[in-house]
Amino acid sequence: MSREAWVLVVVAGVVALATLVGAVLLAIRVVRTRRLLGALGVGGKVAFYGALIYTILPVDLLPDPIYLDDMGVLAGSLFYLGRLVQKHRAAQRRLPGQPESPPEPGRLHRPVS
Repeated sequence: MSREAWVLVVVAGVVALATLVGAVLLAIRVVRTRRLLGALGVGGKVAFYGALIYTILPVDLLPDPIYLDDMGVLAGSLFYLGRLVQKHRAAQRRLPGQPESPPEPGRLHRPVS
């Protein structure tokens, strides 16, 4: 094999390894959000289990040595789950009878009569 072919093989191996590590790290972050699934509703469960099933199944948009599609699905579900967690935490902080959005800065917190 020529020197250029070896360089190409090594670069391809490094890229494949980097995408594999990225996919594993994203999967770990998605699994860590699992403890909140009960509070996130059906949409959170579908995003969580759908992303994990897509990552594990051998049928992909791109061949398995290229994990870019898996990383995209995991990152998308992680983004979606993060947004659901933010909404859930904001709803927990709000007291009953309090308005949905906080008052604007500089405005009074009580109504003026």
